[in-house]
Amino acid sequence: MTHSNEYLRQTPVTVIGAGVAGLAVAIAARQRGADVTVFEQAPEITEVGAGLQISPNGIAVLDALGLGDAARKMAVPLAAVELIDGLSGRRVIRMAMDQGPRPYLAFHRADLIDLLAEGARDQGVVAKTGHRVSVDEMADASGLVFGADGLHSELRGHINGATPPFFTGQVAWRAVVPNRADGAEPVARVFMGPGQHLVTYPLRGGAEINLVAVREEATWREEGWALRGDERELRDAFSRFCPEARALLAQVEAPGVWGLFRHPIAGSWHMSGRLAILGDAAHPTLPFLAQGANMALEDAWVLADRVDRLGADEGLPAYEKSRKPRVTRAIEMANQNARNYHLRGVATRGIAHNLLRLAGATVPSVVSGRFDWLYAHDVTKDTGP
Repeated sequence: MTHSNEYLRQTPVTVIGAGVAGLAVAIAARQRGADVTVFEQAPEITEVGAGLQISPNGIAVLDALGLGDAARKMAVPLAAVELIDGLSGRRVIRMAMDQGPRPYLAFHRADLIDLLAEGARDQGVVAKTGHRVSVDEMADASGLVFGADGLHSELRGHINGATPPFFTGQVAWRAVVPNRADGAEPVARVFMGPGQHLVTYPLRGGAEINLVAVREEATWREEGWALRGDERELRDAFSRFCPEARALLAQVEAPGVWGLFRHPIAGSWHMSGRLAILGDAAHPTLPFLAQGANMALEDAWVLADRVDRLGADEGLPAYEKSRKPRVTRAIEMANQNARNYHLRGVATRGIAHNLLRLAGATVPSVVSGRFDWLYAHDVTKDTGP
């Protein structure tokens, strides 16, 4: 692969954070000849977590990073996404996900991080763990600094000023349980209920099921991704759901629980011709469109591409200009899904579900086409500024 400017061959890159965004941008910059160092405050590059979904637009980036074949071997290709009435268990609509040239894959988050970390090592990226980089160190670092340090990004604060995250009024539990449905079709299911929903999909060859349960709550006491929840509280919260959903929740032990907090999209994604943020540091999103990791992958590719082709002074603004409208649209659709999944009232839910069933039965191409702008787009083929 050739690059017209090859700016990154002469410019060292420091990446803050070894999550999806940080490792992906490290690989993309290294592919273009940059000397890349990744700093991660954790003692090792690893991920506990649970599942995540990489849609075709994210697979396009993994392909361009040289990781597509390995990704396909380790993940579960999902045939469809199904919306289910969580109370009755009746399917509302099915959206096929196996019709395009690239798959829709379900990963264990740890497996994707391992894949990206191995890809970074193979490219010659230097990783330094157990090191938290301060704002002063960022300012003193030579070359470019890319902040992929998540929701609490110090670089975001340095560029934009302090903006504490706000509670979205929703609490989520997550867990992984054994898959006891031998031979079941690999699909993602969204069980929708008044003020709450449950997402399920298979992981690791179908041996496990990833669960994410979300419920609206007025308050939340503590923010974090590693808090331990009470499985009885989770089961009680979804006690009105259908037998299939309750059977899955009955297997859960010691779920993770967290309040869903979010920053607004950052006002500026770059500063001083050498600092930039990407992924959750720039635009955290709610997990209702499964695009957090995908937008991070896209950011990583576009950031490296624009800087390499245009230089930092022009490339950083071009990166922000290219990405902001798309991530804004994705975040708006995720917010819309949150509302639609949680409809209240028997009449309101009934009308909405029946309209979706009718659309799925009569004009399925229109339903699936609603996401073409998202899934069919390939940022690695986008050569615009």
